Amino acid sequence: MRFLTAGESHGEAIIAILEGFPKGVKIEEEFINKELERRQSGYGRGKRMDIEKDKARIVSGLRNKISLGSPICILVENKDHKIFSQKKDGLSPVFTPRPAHADLAGILKYGEKDIRNILERASARGTVAGVCAGSICKQLLLEFKIRIASFVLSIGSVVSLRKPKNIGEIIKKTRGSSLNCIDKEKESRMITQIKTAERHGDSLGGVIEVWAENIPPGLGSFMHPDKRLDAKIAGYIMGIPAVKGVEIGLGFEYAKKRGSQSHDAICVPKDRSKIFCRRTNNAGGIEGGISNGEPLVVRLAMKPISTLGVPLSSVNIMNGQKEKAPAIRSDVCAVTACGVIAENMLAIALTECLLEKFGFDYLGEIKKNYKSYLKGIA
Repeated sequence: MRFLTAGESHGEAIIAILEGFPKGVKIEEEFINKELERRQSGYGRGKRMDIEKDKARIVSGLRNKISLGSPICILVENKDHKIFSQKKDGLSPVFTPRPAHADLAGILKYGEKDIRNILERASARGTVAGVCAGSICKQLLLEFKIRIASFVLSIGSVVSLRKPKNIGEIIKKTRGSSLNCIDKEKESRMITQIKTAERHGDSLGGVIEVWAENIPPGLGSFMHPDKRLDAKIAGYIMGIPAVKGVEIGLGFEYAKKRGSQSHDAICVPKDRSKIFCRRTNNAGGIEGGISNGEPLVVRLAMKPISTLGVPLSSVNIMNGQKEKAPAIRSDVCAVTACGVIAENMLAIALTECLLEKFGFDYLGEIKKNYKSYLKGIA
């Protein structure tokens, strides 16, 4: 399966294309639109969320809501449409790059002078396409009872140590939460930090945890580095703007423990619903680049948004003079939205591995192969 995107932040539309998606899967636009609505949620989002009410329109690859096996194209129109492909706009050029954004690296790479020609594509607005493609993949994964959910662990210096037992608990405890956090007391303190950052013209990042349940053992491979499930997941998650770190399971905490303290012992379950079980899941559901049947646990760190209300120092690339970076409209904190995007990136990675294992052509064949495989390993 291949995933492509097109579009600029203030262009006519954002487009996602999924090639190699199987035939026979029922796809609801409303499911996609709910995911897009979730992407726009979260305390600390900026004013553009008041402008854009994202609605997906599937323009190819389906008939009567059923996938045809041909490329699926999803289009989301931008209401804040300011740049054009065939005529000039009235926007003034930007010559001062923002620290921590793609502005400076982009103009150096592409020999550009107007930073607008960099920031339009580098913008996190492009994550709309990832959510569209991921929400289609989520609908395929649900055919195999694979569910994905996320929750916020920390924002700024406020950290929650609460851990859920399963995805059902995540969904229940984050329902109605303005930050998608399962810890109400810490959520209140997180909101206070966001308010303080906003008053000071600053921004905040945080840490998100994403879970996936009911993944069969055997997705991914240790045969080649790019076939490893954890490598594929890390690649998609790191492709989200502002994400600077990814952990699987225990992650960096492994470095502090001995093997005897951290590895997940294998045991025989009492109810015999599985052949093997683990009393711990420090591996986060992946061993040797392959899913082991335990819940998948992915943790990601999002840096603070690059654009600040009180900008840092920068340099005008045209005259070399010191200037303050531009205060372009932005979020104060988008950690909650990042969790939704990460869920959908994870869905794309899992779908790729699922199709590699069980087939690409049509849902009936994939389900037959899936059931045969589970029967075989039992």
